[in-house]
Amino acid sequence: MKKRALISVFYKEGILELASFLTKSGWEILSTGGTSKHLQENNIPVTDVSAVTGFPECLDGRVKTLHPAIHAGILARRDVHSHMKTLKDLNLETVDLVCVNLYPFFEKVQAGLSAEETIEFIDIGGPGMLRSAAKNHNDVIVLTDPADYEEAMEGLKKGKVPVEFKRKLAGKVFNLTSAYDAAISRYLLNEEYPKYLSLSLKMGQPLRYGENGHQSGALYLNADRPGVLEGMEQLNGKELGYNNIKDLDLAWKAACAFGLPADGTEPAGESDLKKLIPCATSKNKICCVAVKHNTPCGIALADNLFDAYHKTFACDPTSIFGGIIAINCKVDKATAYKLGELFLEIVAAPDFDDNALEILRSKKNLRIIKLKKAPKETHELIAVDGGVLVQQTDRKFLEKWEVVTETKPEERDIADMVFGMRAVTFVKSNAIMLVKEESATGIGGGQVNRIWPTKQAIQRSSDALAASLLETSDTGGSPWTDGNPARVLASDAFFPFADIVQEAAKAGIKAIIQPGGSKNDNLSIEECNKHGIAMVFTGTRHFKH
Repeated sequence: MKKRALISVFYKEGILELASFLTKSGWEILSTGGTSKHLQENNIPVTDVSAVTGFPECLDGRVKTLHPAIHAGILARRDVHSHMKTLKDLNLETVDLVCVNLYPFFEKVQAGLSAEETIEFIDIGGPGMLRSAAKNHNDVIVLTDPADYEEAMEGLKKGKVPVEFKRKLAGKVFNLTSAYDAAISRYLLNEEYPKYLSLSLKMGQPLRYGENGHQSGALYLNADRPGVLEGMEQLNGKELGYNNIKDLDLAWKAACAFGLPADGTEPAGESDLKKLIPCATSKNKICCVAVKHNTPCGIALADNLFDAYHKTFACDPTSIFGGIIAINCKVDKATAYKLGELFLEIVAAPDFDDNALEILRSKKNLRIIKLKKAPKETHELIAVDGGVLVQQTDRKFLEKWEVVTETKPEERDIADMVFGMRAVTFVKSNAIMLVKEESATGIGGGQVNRIWPTKQAIQRSSDALAASLLETSDTGGSPWTDGNPARVLASDAFFPFADIVQEAAKAGIKAIIQPGGSKNDNLSIEECNKHGIAMVFTGTRHFKH
């Protein structure tokens, strides 16, 4: 009996070679629409599916292969006598190979089309044929990926396609259709927390290893919606690893929290802030962030990149070694020269001028990453044993600006308080940040109580400010305009006791910003009043476990 292959593909890569091989091997090719035309234009004989079904293609192509003459030929088990007798009685023939890829819903759902237009790219017949062939994969070769065409042809040349390969091909069908259906479900439901959480993710790249050398890892990217990493362009250096990507993600989010001028993204919570304090804004400021082990070790704003980097570096010149730098503007020659003095894993920015790129590329292992978009993912997922935790991304900056002390913040401290509250949200809790001139001078976090990070941040700030006074003009001098201690302390969560204020008072802090909300808030307020410290409650906690 003559073998028959049904070929219906949207993407034509490799299809002429496969169809030509099958024809020369004595197979009959069934096809539809654009695929049929493409094959015939290249002198490959084709039998139209309608000639098999006895039913014309209709409804603007919505109905072509949805017919028993096709699906019976695919689903009939060759080793079951009654199945084969039924085909014979109905004058039907088997379909022994199905090569189908699907309408480009993944791409079109991102294209900003109308709902009516988008829905037309939901494939019905394609998944139906693929699933039928995959179910009956012992008897039917099913192809969804051009990368598999060659191996399938090699098997046919030898007279037998291994059952293990057929099973793998069948698995790829359900792998594809489940992601395809997930994308459609997410589009149509548009629910924040649906009954079933369906993800549509596509392999971005395998990773050399995971968090540690004995763990494997891979990067998966959204198939149905754009993300920052999807548009990432690597201009230099080794492949990114698991920890690199985690740190890059956090560093870029922190840099973009202060706006991304290149694409018009405003600082996080800017609209809320303008309503409460019209004079306080970080808009159009340049941000530089240094990240090590998934937490910032330096972060600063300035009117130019060189100064922003100088302040970021000065916060913690030790920990930045082997870290990641993220910048929300184009990297210039002067800053690239300073970056080149360090051992860094990654420098990420929306762009690099030619001279900067030349300087940075002289370090062959340095990963230079070009990222063009600000993060816009609405939810975060964390795997737990047996399930996944899902939550909204931390989108809200502050609920209020409530001065709770007798002393009011001085105008010169407000910008630092706003900066500190934005920046501290990216530090592991319990997070404390000391701020001077819109830059972190001391960062503490990741501890099981709040007083330890407070003491650490104060000590680190003292060390950073002292070291800056010893710098000479040859190294750029102090990044801060005077030698006074940092005046502002920011906390990601409330103070359970008065001890944090007590430590802040010893360090000369003049203003504190924190969410408030503790049953013991009055203790901190009273302690601030005792020392003449201004304190503002924002009403929004930014805990980052």
